[in-house]
Amino acid sequence: MSQDTHAQSEPMPPQAQLIQMSMAHQVSSLLRVTAQLKLADHLAERPRTVEQLAQATKTHAPSLYRLMRTLSSMGLFAEVGEHQFSLTPLSEPLRSGVPGSVLTSILTITGDLFTRSLGNLLYSVQTGKTAFEKEYGMPVFDWLGNHPEEASMFSDTMVGFHGAEPPAVAAAYDFSAFKIIADVGGATGNLLTTILGKYPGPRGLLFDLPHNAGDAAAFIQTRSMADRVTFQPGSFFESIPSGPDLYLMSHIIHDWSEDQCLTILANCRKAMAPNSRLLLIEMVLPSDNSPHPGKMLDIIMLTAPGGQERTESEYRTLLDKAGFKLTRVVPTESPVSIVEAMPA
Repeated sequence: MSQDTHAQSEPMPPQAQLIQMSMAHQVSSLLRVTAQLKLADHLAERPRTVEQLAQATKTHAPSLYRLMRTLSSMGLFAEVGEHQFSLTPLSEPLRSGVPGSVLTSILTITGDLFTRSLGNLLYSVQTGKTAFEKEYGMPVFDWLGNHPEEASMFSDTMVGFHGAEPPAVAAAYDFSAFKIIADVGGATGNLLTTILGKYPGPRGLLFDLPHNAGDAAAFIQTRSMADRVTFQPGSFFESIPSGPDLYLMSHIIHDWSEDQCLTILANCRKAMAPNSRLLLIEMVLPSDNSPHPGKMLDIIMLTAPGGQERTESEYRTLLDKAGFKLTRVVPTESPVSIVEAMPA
């Protein structure tokens, strides 16, 4: 083993690890510019020189080269000739309009909607209040309701952010016995249509705010599910449709304060028949301090909508207060679990 190889295998000292953590925002900035310039789209058909890319993106060629070589060092692009770059498997999902594209997700996550809230994390830790409301003057979902373009991008972001979850949920739980599955707060219907695609028997009811109707109709059409899914507008803070024998809430309960969660769950409880089921699709936190992606998401919940991620025990307590009995927690091949409950 060479001295250099041995040195590379040694763990970094704590100081270096902390500095590396503090520089993570630089990676976000690099990804944001990559998405803003749509560099992956410009390289989709063939490799291009920096001069060609600069002309297409209206950028300064020498500066663009410095960006491209840095992105290439991260595996996003490959320099296949002198100052000539091509796509790599890592940058393929940065293309727009391709299956599994994360372009919109990157633009949203690295944009003001997230960064202004996280930039005021100290305020949320000091007060327990949402930094988003401090920055924007209203709750995040009220703001999205007044900004349809950003709301549409947010819905696309959630599809990208939680992309691996719907097929994992469909595979982990048997939905074949149900006649009507209601996706409460289901946005454009990504989870619901994925489940219906695997299980041909049930029909779907997509319940969400009226401003989601257009995007939902378009998305459902792309899945060829228009004959099996009905969109019903409404607010789960007011009422939830009765009739379905299974109710889904995917990343809904984690968005809200406990009092708001109890209101949502109470409305669901009123709508449900005694033998119907409720499934909460959430990142159920481990009870210890082991790493879990839900713990980082929990900080976003603290700063933006004001909700929280929970452990199994905390979900059990919440559901008990709302008149439900937690029957089991089903893990999936993704970071989320399925919290199954029924009316107590």
